[in-house]
Amino acid sequence: MASPSLRAGTPAGRWVVAATVLGSGVVCLDSTVVTVALPAIGEDLDASLSGLQWTVNAYLVTLSALLLLGGNLGDRFGRRRLFVLGLVGFSAASVLCAVAPTSAALVAARALQGVAGAVLVPGSLAVIAATFHPDDRGRAIGTWSGLAGVVSSIGPFVGGWLVDAVSWRGIFLLNVPLAAIAVWIAVRHVPETRAPGEQPLDVVGAVLVTVALAAFSYAAIEHAGTGSWLAAALGAGALVAFVVVQRTSSHPMLPLDVFRSAQFTGTNLTTLAVYAGLGGALFLLVLRLQLSLGYSALEAGAASVPFTVLMLLLSPTAGQVGQRVGARWPLTIGPFVSAAGIALLSGVAPGDSYTTAVLPGVLVFGLGMSITVAPLTASVLAAVDDAMTGLASGVNNAVARLANLVAVAALPALAGIATDGDVAASLDDGYPTALRIAAAVTAAGGVVAFLLVRRTAPVEPAPQASVFQSCQDPGVLTESR
Repeated sequence: MASPSLRAGTPAGRWVVAATVLGSGVVCLDSTVVTVALPAIGEDLDASLSGLQWTVNAYLVTLSALLLLGGNLGDRFGRRRLFVLGLVGFSAASVLCAVAPTSAALVAARALQGVAGAVLVPGSLAVIAATFHPDDRGRAIGTWSGLAGVVSSIGPFVGGWLVDAVSWRGIFLLNVPLAAIAVWIAVRHVPETRAPGEQPLDVVGAVLVTVALAAFSYAAIEHAGTGSWLAAALGAGALVAFVVVQRTSSHPMLPLDVFRSAQFTGTNLTTLAVYAGLGGALFLLVLRLQLSLGYSALEAGAASVPFTVLMLLLSPTAGQVGQRVGARWPLTIGPFVSAAGIALLSGVAPGDSYTTAVLPGVLVFGLGMSITVAPLTASVLAAVDDAMTGLASGVNNAVARLANLVAVAALPALAGIATDGDVAASLDDGYPTALRIAAAVTAAGGVVAFLLVRRTAPVEPAPQASVFQSCQDPGVLTESR
């Protein structure tokens, strides 16, 4: 395979960046608008809270479980080929979402979206990493991340407007023209690359972890009756089998030896806690604003924009501070500040105004995440050898998405929110408790960082600052292994 030779600023380089920005932009838009559309989906399809939870988690189950396998598929069969297949698959699944006649049909289509996303998410950055000259790779990734950040900032507005003016179905159809343009550019202008040699695939491991996540999600969401206990047992069995396969396989999807590093384990446990608080809080906040406070979809989407703006503006500075002081203090202080923001949001109640009840919590929450995310991403990469950075970033990405999945599934049950019946009434009963739990979990991430992350742990400069900044989605740098 030829060495990467594309240069930033050249026409060929611009085409590659354009294709990958559009590809990741499709996922970004989907991530930022689906939550805003949940109340409208629930009303139109007569879906209970559990149906809305599955609308989010069906996507996260397949995406989280298959993310590492998706990167390996690109290595083996061609990164451009899998990138294009991911776009086509995501578009097809989006159309199925848009025409879904029932909540169950929508959940099934969302699961298919996750499968396609597991190929598309790692493929977008892998194409850049494999085609640009090493001297220009950081600049290209920075451009990609910044442009995707623009997509993130307009996503809530576009999604909210479509829900209010057209239908929630329009948010899924929006993916199709963007993906079509990306496919056209990729086929005409993106060179094909693949890893040398035969890249083994851990299909058994991928199936087992998918079964485990789906079963645990079912047990947490349904949380009543014999079925939930059977699902929990199935999930536990699949998880044990997954660990056994990873230990005995000659080509494991997730080499467990990487967790021998206390630094790597600590940063990923911090990721799990922080993004669980983030995912659970944003999921319930949007429902609270629309169902309890009477916000339109557009207003609910706009409510979190200050959070995104703070992330985009402050994360680079936080990364520079982390380079000077090490990883421990940003990863300790940031989660506590985020937890304080979530605690403020737990008091949002019917009749409250945005400026006095919602905005302060959003700003504090955004400040805490700005302190946390860039050092967290960079310290994960610094915890392993250079040859393992692709694996490390992929694992951290999957952990962050897993945290979101767990929070959406478990928080309502832990807070006593009924998952059937009237969603608004259930939120009135359990919303404050749920967000206090989310705040406690987020703060626990700071405790873990203080205990397990070395005070002088390095935070390497990372022009590939988190894709989370682009999507409000816990995706971190995901290169193929």
